[in-house]
Amino acid sequence: MPQKRRGSNAHLGEANNQPEKKKVSPGKTELGATDVLCVNTIRCLGADLPTIANSGHPGAPMGMAAMAHALWGYVLRHSGKHPQWFNRDRFVLSNGHACALLYSMLHLTGYDMSLEDLRQFRQLHSKTPGHPEAHYAAGIETTTGPLGQGISNAVGLALASEYMSAKFNKDGFPLFDNHVFVFCGDGCLEEGVSSEACSLAGHLGLHRLTVLYDDNNITIDGELHLAFSEKVQQRFKAYDWHVDVVEDGNTDVAGLVQAMENAKKRTDKPTLICVRTTIGFLSSKAGTAKVHGSPLSEEELRAVKEQCGLSPDEKLQIPEEVKQFYAQVQERGERSVEAWNALFERYKKEYPSEGEEIERMFSHKLRPEVLETLKTLGEKAKEKADSTRAHSGRMLLGIKDFMPELIGGSADLTGSNCTDLKEPSFQVANRSGRYIHFGVREHAMIAMANGLYHFGCMRPFCATFLNFVTYGWGAVRLAALSKCGVLVVATHDSIELGQDGPTHQPIEVLALCRATPNLIAIRPADGTEVAGAYAVWLRDELKRVTVLSLCRSSVPVLQGSSFDGVIKGAYVLSDFENNGKKKVVIAGSGSEVHFCVEAKKLLTNNWDVRLVSMPCWTLFDEQPAEYRNQVLCLSERRQGKVLTAYVEAASPFGWEKYFDVHVGLPTFGGSAPAKALYEFFGFSPANIAKRIEEFQAPF
Repeated sequence: MPQKRRGSNAHLGEANNQPEKKKVSPGKTELGATDVLCVNTIRCLGADLPTIANSGHPGAPMGMAAMAHALWGYVLRHSGKHPQWFNRDRFVLSNGHACALLYSMLHLTGYDMSLEDLRQFRQLHSKTPGHPEAHYAAGIETTTGPLGQGISNAVGLALASEYMSAKFNKDGFPLFDNHVFVFCGDGCLEEGVSSEACSLAGHLGLHRLTVLYDDNNITIDGELHLAFSEKVQQRFKAYDWHVDVVEDGNTDVAGLVQAMENAKKRTDKPTLICVRTTIGFLSSKAGTAKVHGSPLSEEELRAVKEQCGLSPDEKLQIPEEVKQFYAQVQERGERSVEAWNALFERYKKEYPSEGEEIERMFSHKLRPEVLETLKTLGEKAKEKADSTRAHSGRMLLGIKDFMPELIGGSADLTGSNCTDLKEPSFQVANRSGRYIHFGVREHAMIAMANGLYHFGCMRPFCATFLNFVTYGWGAVRLAALSKCGVLVVATHDSIELGQDGPTHQPIEVLALCRATPNLIAIRPADGTEVAGAYAVWLRDELKRVTVLSLCRSSVPVLQGSSFDGVIKGAYVLSDFENNGKKKVVIAGSGSEVHFCVEAKKLLTNNWDVRLVSMPCWTLFDEQPAEYRNQVLCLSERRQGKVLTAYVEAASPFGWEKYFDVHVGLPTFGGSAPAKALYEFFGFSPANIAKRIEEFQAPF
């Protein structure tokens, strides 16, 4: 058995054993019987939901009940009736398996979360899935579950708050002064992404971030010492965080409130509050791994409720005193919203252009100048050959002045990614900077970008090499799952990067991106297509994450390339001559399209060739069947009348859907100059033509 935490004696949970009254929040209220009853009610709700569903995690919700009551009942500034209030405090449950606790708090505090929704915990199409999903219910700020993601999202949320304050707050008008609170567990702190994100949060002095660490000494495998012996407090002090400790996290609501209030007052660094709790507090399995992910039996649940002074046989019971307490919490939240709305109305009269800009940003509407600029830059790109990464850099610079919501940066590859906004970066001394130096922290970078997006008004981008997008894939996947319209600028996207070799050359990444729901991977072939790709990202109403795959070296200007063609995923660059010869459609993407152009010249003696640029498979798949058939001659292909070929320096996985001839890369690359690699692996006009000529087709 693990060592008992202080305050873990069962009698402290009994509603009829009132603790000595303590100040909870100066001048507001005192801890008494109602607080004890609230904590016990929350604890039992957290245990009820998994038992009702016969699935879920009761341990953490039971252990964190006092934390939840202290935060939601006394500290968090929010309103269930106004869940999109711009200046609300944000709460992130990083240990998402404890979501029974979050759903219970949403119900108690007036969000659109009914008792019936709680009864549908972990059921098909419910608002209460097994881990929180941001798009399912109001009040869920970010999608969490994979551990460490939530705390990293929260760093992005805190950064967004700091930026909005610096950008729009005026003397006498503190429009944006919200705080970000996180609950996390041991697993979150063990994950590498949390180390990356918390390191950067400390470096940037994000004082609006407070993390409450559910320090319960238990993991799924058993006691924490099996795999984790870090000195967490020293670790976070080394990150340049404030660190506080609440010894009795099971019952000490007053201590928890005081620690959080202290954190909110700080203006120099983020705060970690280590809260000593007992997993599954008051259950017969308290303090053991058995209560982590196994619902309590009906008998165990009754015993817990008896200790808590609740009816042992009633599910989802909320005593009247608890309802009254949280009704007051809701009223307090509504008053906060009303006061802020009045402040904002005065602000708009004093600063009308800024007020209009804030409302536009939160509505995710673009200024018309943005798309106009992209079209202009797309036309201008036809004047000069360059790498698609360089064209991308020009797009960012072109639109930034019309998009104060544009914010992002690179994982220590600014020059290589061409993402420099050419203005001061976000730092401790410059909160209005829009460029973020993430350092070599790909995973945290993308997770933070998700948090920036979830703030509600930002259009974040992040950048690295395409191969290293997989370093942050957990965050990319969650961006797709939770409908975060984040842009991932992914340069050096093939063997074309050359002598850095196969460790840096992405072979399988495009196939992975194309297989991922709610993700658009775009691989433009020239500057005009790059401009179109940016337009796709900014206009996408489905809020999909966009991975922009870009080449390192200069590529020719394509005759016939189209800004608007990108939105359809594929389009005809040059068409058949209908000269009676055998027909072949040659398609490609990115830096290999110009090889296709040259290959056509080698085939004209025997073939009638159509060239197709195919920058985005996903967008093409979404087009009507008539359009897809028209571009790739799919009906004629099935009849054996037209051959189709695809050229791309990447894995040919999945190409058979549309193409007969695959000029791809089924192996890892090599270390050599790009020209030598292209020649060795068969990416040359001559080899493309040869592969088509040698293909055994029924002509």
